[in-house]
Amino acid sequence: MDYKKVSRYVILGVLFFLPVTFLLFLYPATHHYQPLDIVNESVIDLNQFTSDSEEKVLLKDHITILGFLGVNPIDQTIAASNLKELVYDKFKGFKGFQIVILMPYGTEEAVKGLKAEISSYEDLRFWHFVFGTPSDIKRVFFSLKSREDLRPDLSTDFIFIVDKDLNQRGRLDDRTDRELEKNSPVYTLNSYDCIEVAEIKNKMSDDLRIVFTEYRQKRKGEFNSDTRRANDLNTQDEEK
Repeated sequence: MDYKKVSRYVILGVLFFLPVTFLLFLYPATHHYQPLDIVNESVIDLNQFTSDSEEKVLLKDHITILGFLGVNPIDQTIAASNLKELVYDKFKGFKGFQIVILMPYGTEEAVKGLKAEISSYEDLRFWHFVFGTPSDIKRVFFSLKSREDLRPDLSTDFIFIVDKDLNQRGRLDDRTDRELEKNSPVYTLNSYDCIEVAEIKNKMSDDLRIVFTEYRQKRKGEFNSDTRRANDLNTQDEEK
């Protein structure tokens, strides 16, 4: 018996079957992940707004990152740059993805300056600035759940995930593993702070990937919806 040949075939067999076995273990997990929670329903769409291009920009049928940069957008350069580098550059080109920033009328020229500041001549076709009245901007904002109110200048550092069905996505339970072990009170994550790089890189990127996975599985007919609604926690509280 040629032991060298036998050992060679054994090694080749292990190298072939090990990755296959690993993928088989992963396969069930890809179909039983926890969808990203719906924290709020019926976000107001943007029918009253005009865009900085000829196309009509709406939230419906898109996976949108929604933001508010106010009357002095150049003052929000850090937030906009973080959004560009940590979110837009990573997800641009994903099916249905867009970033939409709500701006008051009169800021059109200031927006051009901000775009020049953050774009470096890169493609921003999935990033839209839309313009409306202060009352229209407030109406959209108040249809969202947010950690903080809109500032008087109509800006906030917080951005929001809105899905194709006008639902706001986030986490109904954002406790860490340590907080879960201690049975700490439940708190939610409804929006993401653009100034906090770690929050955007670690939490928002993961959450956005989950939403894309959900819609990809829906297109393939593989999605089993067990997404919790915001009133689930209210129901649990009533039962206690």
